[in-house]
Amino acid sequence: MFVLNVEGAIYKEGKWLIIERSSKEEHAGGLLSLVGGTVENEGFSKDLLERTLKRELFEEVGITIKEEVTYVRNTSFVLPDGREVLDLVFYCEIASGEPFAKSPDEVAVVYWMTEEEIIAHPYAPLWLRESIEEAEHTIRKIQFNLNDTALYRWLFFCLKKEICVDLANKLM
Repeated sequence: MFVLNVEGAIYKEGKWLIIERSSKEEHAGGLLSLVGGTVENEGFSKDLLERTLKRELFEEVGITIKEEVTYVRNTSFVLPDGREVLDLVFYCEIASGEPFAKSPDEVAVVYWMTEEEIIAHPYAPLWLRESIEEAEHTIRKIQFNLNDTALYRWLFFCLKKEICVDLANKLM
């Protein structure tokens, strides 16, 4: 049976929210990481992954996130004690708060870092670098879909108002 872990990939103004894990942490202490934590067994439950993500982000760095989260990727690994972990990463956006090291037993430092800074950092493990690369792809897809939707709305508006008909017909 797996231990289930969730992590939040948060992007703002060209940088990712990254923490340096406390040296007190059993797994990956002192390394850079996304914010996240273990899903607790609640029996029959709804939106357990999302609620866990919200709880961990608030407990560790003092922020709340927007309702919608987007799946990025999953990986598995084995802890030193032999337990197997399934780790799920989600892209999410801050709803309120400014991140800080709220839980010093878990978080030593909070950073905002570019993808390049993370990849080049000596304390960025492979799984973090890969998660950031996948999250970069995810936000590009999200941005493309938003731009695509805006284009179609604009074209529909133009056609409905019988303006820009020549341009709209050419683009369709």
